[in-house]
Parts: sequence; C-alpha cells; structure tokens
Amino acid sequence: MGYEAKKRCTTGLIYVILIIMAFIMIIPFAWMILTALKTNQEAISVSPFYIFPQSGWKWENFGTVWKSYNFLTLYINTLLMIFFRVVCACLTATMAGYAFGRLKFPGKNALFSLVLIQMMVPAQIFIIPQYLMVSKLGMLNTQFGLVFPGIVTAFGTYLLKTGYEGLPKDLEEAAGIDGCNIGQKFLKIMMPLTRSSMVSLGIFSAVFAFKDLMWPMIVCTKAETTTLSAALAKMQGQYTSDYPAMMAAATLAVLPMLIIYIIFQKQFVEGIATSGGKL
Repeated sequence: MGYEAKKRCTTGLIYVILIIMAFIMIIPFAWMILTALKTNQEAISVSPFYIFPQSGWKWENFGTVWKSYNFLTLYINTLLMIFFRVVCACLTATMAGYAFGRLKFPGKNALFSLVLIQMMVPAQIFIIPQYLMVSKLGMLNTQFGLVFPGIVTAFGTYLLKTGYEGLPKDLEEAAGIDGCNIGQKFLKIMMPLTRSSMVSLGIFSAVFAFKDLMWPMIVCTKAETTTLSAALAKMQGQYTSDYPAMMAAATLAVLPMLIIYIIFQKQFVEGIATSGGKL
C-alpha cells in the first residue's frame, strides 16, 4: 500500500471516529427534545420502552412551561448576568494581568502567589464569605448579587498575564521613546495585542456563568430574580416529577447559549484554540 493510500485510510478512519463521537454527543440532546414531546407516562415507561412519542407530539409542553415559569424574565436575568460577568472579568483581568506580566513593584511575586492559591482551592470555599458580603451590602435578590463572584477572576488574571508576557519588550520601549506613559502603553499598545486572550476569557466566563447553579440558588431565592439553571433545579419534585416539562424547560434554557454559539462560532473556536483550554 502506497503512501497516498495509507494517508486516505488514516484520514477516513479519523473521520469515522469523529462522526461516531459527534453522534454520541448528540444523543443526550436528541433524547432531551424527544422526552419533551412525550407524555409523562411515556417518559417514565420502562417496559415497553418508548424512543419516540406514541400518542402524538406534545408541543404544548413548551407553551405550558413558558407560561408557568416566566422564561422571558429568566432569559433576561441570565443574559444580564453573563454580560456583566464577561465585562467585569475582562476589565479586571486585563489590568491585573498587565501589572503582573509587565510591571515591577514590591510584593509582586507574593501577590501573584495568592492568585495561584485561589485557583487551586475549590470555588465552594468562597461561597459563605461572598454571601455574607452581598448580604451586608443589602444586595440579595439583585443582579449585582449574581454578578458579584465574577467581578474578579484568578483564572483570567493568570491567562492575561501569560498573554502579556508573550509580547516583545521592544513594543513598550518604542512607545516609551515616543513619549507614552504607562497608561498609554497599556491602552494603545499592549491591550489590543491581547485580544485573543481576552476573547478566550470572555468565552470561558460566559460558559461558567451560564452553568453556575449553586450561587444563583443561594443569593437569589425569588422567582423573578433567579436564573435559568436555578429555576430548572427547582423543577424536580421530591416524590414525583413531570419529566416532559423538565426536558421542555431544559430545551428552552439551552437556546440562548446555542444562539450565541451559532453567532460567535468563529470566535469560540479561535478563543479556545488560542488558549489551549477546553470547556
């Protein structure tokens, strides 16, 4: 077998593996949608086991869930939380990253060690002090309370510090010769060159905010101030659950992030590839 034939076989095998993996990843989403269109009896039936709805496609499940849980308010709360967390994370991380990556000041290494320590410990450790801070500020059941844990990010600081350290020093030296001060070097020269790192941080911040469950359930107990993830978690009953309604709600909850991904697909791929991370 020649080189070209081996190459074609290898490429074909890779495509087959990728197609199988993609199919496996799609199965949960397909099952979620199919369950949302069933009756509760069909959803919980084991023998016989139903893959497709048997008594018609129950599209009304979506309308019932939409009206019962006021999804428009949940969408607004979730999207606002994502937006403000992304803005705050990028703003604070790029300034801290520049300071740690390019500037020299006393205690720099000790302070950055604190940032690294924060990355090493579970995020749940900070929930109680963060809750007490928000409570003392009188910001429970507010959008500020949802955004509060994402105002600063240790991961973002580390990511942006790495990005700034990868830039050549000649750029700052040339800017200094032209009369730029530290602020001008940062805003006009260095920050625009770390765009890919900021995009990566924005992507991770958006995904982490969308998936955040524990904090919204603790800080926002009112239905009109909570987010999609917390509202979905409260749908499951202690003894009985309406699984088609839960799956219909989950399908509606996925739509915002799916639309955002379709619109910014190129930025998602570039950001993750540049950062070398994974979701």
